[in-house]
This record gives sequence, C-alpha cells and structure tokens, in this order.
Amino acid sequence: MSRASVDFPLPRRILFYGATGTGKSTAAARLSEITGIPWHSVDDEIGWLPASQAAWTSRSSEDMLVLAEDIAGRDEWILDSAYRQFRDVVLARTELVVGLDYSRLVSLGRLLRRTFLRVMDRQPACNGNVESLKQTFSSDSILLWHFRSFSGKRSRIRAWAEEPAAPPVLVFRKASELDRWLDAVAARHAATTETRDAG
Repeated sequence: MSRASVDFPLPRRILFYGATGTGKSTAAARLSEITGIPWHSVDDEIGWLPASQAAWTSRSSEDMLVLAEDIAGRDEWILDSAYRQFRDVVLARTELVVGLDYSRLVSLGRLLRRTFLRVMDRQPACNGNVESLKQTFSSDSILLWHFRSFSGKRSRIRAWAEEPAAPPVLVFRKASELDRWLDAVAARHAATTETRDAG
C-alpha cells in the first residue's frame, strides 16, 4: 500500500518509521548498503548518551534537536526513526517516508525475540547500553514502550499517507512486501550502475 509511487533515482533523504520491533534499523541499514546513502541510527547518534557516560540515560530534548537538525540539514541521509522531540525538523526535510505498518503480533514478536537475545548475549544497543532482565521488566521497559506507542505510531503513518502536504509515503503492511521493494531497489540500482559503468 502506498500513497505515492517512488520514481528512480531514489530520493536521498529517507525516513523509516514504525512501531518498536518492526525492523526499521535493519531495513535502513540494508537500504544504505544498496544505495550508498548514509544511514544514521537514531538510538545511537541522537537518542541516548554513551553507556560509558551514563547507562540508559537519554539525551536532553535540546541536545536531541541540535543533533537532528545537523543530520536533517545534510543533502542525503537515511534515518531509522524520528522521536517526538525532533520529528517535525526531520519531516520537513524528508523526501520519502517508508512506513512499516505491521500488526502488533508481528512487531511484538520480533521485539520479544530481539530483547531476550540481547539480554542473553549482552549485545550492546542504543549507543553501547546493555539490556538486562531487570530493565526489561521495569517501568522503563522497551516492551512497555511498545504497548504505549504502538497505536500512535500506526495512526501517524496512516495520517501521513493521507496528507497531501506530507512527503511521499510508502506503507508496508508485511515484511515480505518490504523485502520485495528492497530487492527491486537493489536490482534497479545495480542496473543503473552497470549502465553508467558501460558508458
């Protein structure tokens, strides 16, 4: 489902948006690898202080805004989210929104798997912070955040898709749809590169 088709060449300022657990970062990283457009992890680069400074401490809203303005002001980027503190700044510069409008069952299932794998193997996340069982079941749990934010993020994607003044929006309801689109982008990018090299 999409509000607008995307012509090639692909836009150079792209925002992935969706509920926690939909795989935004994975998809953003893949698109960056395909296209060469720099990918910025919002959790790592904007949202959280380094674990070495203060474990699981979010940056101030003012600092988030400054960092987001710097990235959004560049000629090309892929962002894997946009927090409310700086969403309007990013959206004003976005040329394409890729909305991952998956069901709660899918996104929550992915989030549960990711969270408990990180707890077990102590894999760093969010600028070097490490998830723990204590945090997973605390009032600041990422699982609770999923339930608190799911409906709002889904509604926002659908509202953007219907808003003529918003950037073009591609809405994917299933991961398989996103995978097919990324495969198509990769094929088109490879073909374009071959044609340019041949010339």
